[in-house]
Amino acid sequence: MKLASRIEKDLSAQLLSNSLSCPLTMDGLSRHYGVSYTPVRKALNGLIEEGLIRKKENGRLEPVATCKPLTLERRSFEIEDLPDPNIEITRELVELSLSGKEVFVREESTARKHGLSRSSLRQILLKLAGEGLVLHIPRRGWQVKPFRQKDLQSFIEVREVMELKALELAQFKLSKPEAKQRLQEIKASNQISKNGKVKVRIDNSLHQYLLELADNPYLDDFFQRHGKYYSILFEWEGGNENAAIQAVHQHHAIVDALIDEDWALARTELSKHLRTNHPVLQEIRTGQ
Repeated sequence: MKLASRIEKDLSAQLLSNSLSCPLTMDGLSRHYGVSYTPVRKALNGLIEEGLIRKKENGRLEPVATCKPLTLERRSFEIEDLPDPNIEITRELVELSLSGKEVFVREESTARKHGLSRSSLRQILLKLAGEGLVLHIPRRGWQVKPFRQKDLQSFIEVREVMELKALELAQFKLSKPEAKQRLQEIKASNQISKNGKVKVRIDNSLHQYLLELADNPYLDDFFQRHGKYYSILFEWEGGNENAAIQAVHQHHAIVDALIDEDWALARTELSKHLRTNHPVLQEIRTGQ
């Protein structure tokens, strides 16, 4: 890979994750990478072409605004909070991801299909790239991240270790009255009502609450780096009624064990929830 391409790829990753680590100037970037202006200029031109940065009227460069990374507490895919084009595009890309194929998004036809300008579409894609659903490939465009069953299994295995560690670190705080009150609220917000038809309300904030009480930045970093793509898939999967009902019952079991301070049972129920709560994704056949 040429020097300019390496710089462009590195800056692209930083811009998409809102973690730019150096000044967005010719001099600053040249010093940061220890190179001349030439490869920096080529890299910046590529980023401007891709819509990741823009030149202001005074000639200075600035990142194109992207959404801040989401945490487990704020769901990555919130149907009622997003305008219709965002919903439909996200659903469309989830379906493409689950096909397991390496598909590129065709900007012109996708924008036309959803009644958007290419600039508006890029803003949506930038957000979804920050969440891991699409990958920005310099000079090639936007590639939908292909779903891999083995990747899901690997993520769930590590997630289980991380969340059980969070539970261990949070045990002392979970014994306090204010924590028990919060757990009761979480339980109440996981609901199943049967008035004519089944309606399920899932509140996943229990997982984020355990991380908050654990207060370990390395645990937070894992979910921030690797959890966003799967959060989108899990939210999509929540449309499956059986999976949603199962999630509510499992959340109740975990919370009840935590309130009773039965830590062994809480660990067992949490592990069960993390390993069995994704039946739709588990059944997908990707041919791998």
